[in-house]
Amino acid sequence: MRQPVTMTQLRQLSEDDWRAALGEVVGLAEWIDAIAAARPYADRAALLSLAEREVLALRPEQVRAALADHPRIGAATVPGSQSAGEQSGVDPADAALRDRLRAGNLAYEARFGLIYLVCAAGRSGPELLADLTARLDNDPDAEILVTRRELAAIARKRLERMVIR
Repeated sequence: MRQPVTMTQLRQLSEDDWRAALGEVVGLAEWIDAIAAARPYADRAALLSLAEREVLALRPEQVRAALADHPRIGAATVPGSQSAGEQSGVDPADAALRDRLRAGNLAYEARFGLIYLVCAAGRSGPELLADLTARLDNDPDAEILVTRRELAAIARKRLERMVIR
């Protein structure tokens, strides 16, 4: 779904179209099932709250599976994609920052066995690098909780852009 929709338009979407749109928010079948099954939503706030709550309820293995469609912070993204917009604070011309992010991503993946995920919207590349570096000190159990919260924040922001008023 490329164009934002109103709640009225959302109610008129087919089940298949809505499920496809939800897949652009969080690429996890169980999450999509839970959100789609709750339709119709009382209002936008109820939808946003449900979406966030369902991400926060994901088990660690579900969080890991949901990360499969997320690019690494600082890596090349498809122009015009949600990820490209969300990571727009990372200057692609800053080779030194890109190299430090790449090294940080590799260290993070080696330590935790998953990609570094952060709600990057509105944050600069140096801010993201500082966050990544700080999170390397977390223990694995604490980090999966942080990752789940970041995924919930991403889901909320994506839905806020997707469903208006």
